[in-house]
Amino acid sequence: MQKFSLSRSTGAHTPDVAGFFEPRTFSVQYIVSDPATKKCAIIDPVLDYDEKSGATATHHADELLAYVAEQGFEIEWILDTHPHADHFSAAHYLKEKTGAPTAIGRYVKDVQELWKGIYHWPDFPADGRQWDHLFSEGDSFKLGDMDARVMFSPGHTLASITYVIGDAAFIHDTMFQPDFGTARADFPGGSAKTLWDSIQAILALPDDTRLFTGHDYMPDGREPQWESTVKEQKAVNPHLANVSEEGFIALRNQRDSELPMPKLILHALQVNTRGGRLPEPEANGKRYLKIPLDALEGAAWE
Repeated sequence: MQKFSLSRSTGAHTPDVAGFFEPRTFSVQYIVSDPATKKCAIIDPVLDYDEKSGATATHHADELLAYVAEQGFEIEWILDTHPHADHFSAAHYLKEKTGAPTAIGRYVKDVQELWKGIYHWPDFPADGRQWDHLFSEGDSFKLGDMDARVMFSPGHTLASITYVIGDAAFIHDTMFQPDFGTARADFPGGSAKTLWDSIQAILALPDDTRLFTGHDYMPDGREPQWESTVKEQKAVNPHLANVSEEGFIALRNQRDSELPMPKLILHALQVNTRGGRLPEPEANGKRYLKIPLDALEGAAWE
């Protein structure tokens, strides 16, 4: 199984993009680097978690650190696109190991407030302080000598953002590969209409923009893939090519009504709304997750 791929810079001020596939949750982690300066960012890192045993580990995060060391990179940012519902974030672990600042969209505060109620956390600070920096729509920043900017891309979640770095856009769970379709929009705070609008904004980028998705589910048993272009998505994505807004919303709502919730959603959100921090140990030294029963009413069963 392909678990690594390097997409080379296409010219001055465009990044090298190393993708690392994590097969347990079908997630893709990225190291985005400036060839001119060796500065890099890590996007959407995964903290390993086995729901059967309750064990946590840092195998995949350590793989990222090994690659950074091997390439002689300096980490400037540890970036989340949104609070993930299907895997734990390793952002906090990587910050502890490297000292690099963490960041996410400021809209994470809305997700924190929503899940604060679901988890019954009356004292939880839903103000984004768990990250070092909160980005807003249109914010710009530098990665090495490359220009980067932030697009607000809600619909899958209330807080989703897209990072556009040079000619590469990290589109998280808006679109998947062109042979698979688009992301679900039925999580708490999700909206198919809003997701459509976010996707249209991404598809308005130049046709040759490299798009890097957050997951790949390997339709028909093909090898994992995670890179496409705006042109390819517009031409062949079955949820978008020759599909109207009304058709997309109807398709998305129908599909989502039949999908069971991700198996880790109630585990992951109580970690990821804390910026990847695990619960504090209790008096016996053990950490415990808190799983609310019957919190996601109407969710399909497998």
